[in-house]
Amino acid sequence: MKKLVTGITAATVGASMLFAGNVSAHTVESGDTMYNIAQENNMSLDELADLNPDISDLNVLSVGQHVETGDGDGSSEEVASTEDSASTSSSSDSSASDANLTSSERDQLERLVTAEAQGEPYEGKVAVAEVVLNRVESGSFPNSVSGVINEPGQFTPVSNGSINTTATSQSEQAVDEAVGGSQYASDAVFFYNPATATNRWLDSQPTVTVIGQHHFKN
Repeated sequence: MKKLVTGITAATVGASMLFAGNVSAHTVESGDTMYNIAQENNMSLDELADLNPDISDLNVLSVGQHVETGDGDGSSEEVASTEDSASTSSSSDSSASDANLTSSERDQLERLVTAEAQGEPYEGKVAVAEVVLNRVESGSFPNSVSGVINEPGQFTPVSNGSINTTATSQSEQAVDEAVGGSQYASDAVFFYNPATATNRWLDSQPTVTVIGQHHFKN
């Protein structure tokens, strides 16, 4: 999500209010994001987006804006069933990443994102984290976050030491979203900046998406 206030965690998301008709809604406060609102209400980002078709850009929220979060009285069994199913699916998807992500590896990934995606938009930071997680699950790279990050010759910040820079709060949130199952980079397992790259072998690889200066590749 592009428009974020750094240093925000789910704990900063304000309490929900009820609209007329028992429709539960959240009043946006400074620093709120659709992702954090979804987490606070135990739903996936896609579910929250479906409840708010009028919000065309999920990256942009305004203070005081109302975001619907479901049926306030919990009377809709169909909605509840769908949300439970989606939540379970989301938990299953993210648990695979969480299961092998130690606190040390999370810190390492946050610092890598900070070094690799400095100056990139927020979604570009999330996508960089996704590439690492995609590699863990691909079978063609080491099967741990630490193993992927420290594989020789893969990430410039590891070789030049810039990975040792303290992670920014935005990078921490980007990693949190990536671990939660975001799909900005889809199944990409490489990324590079073609304007500054000295090794051109990625030029011929299929491009999944372009975010900021980074091209994400398979």
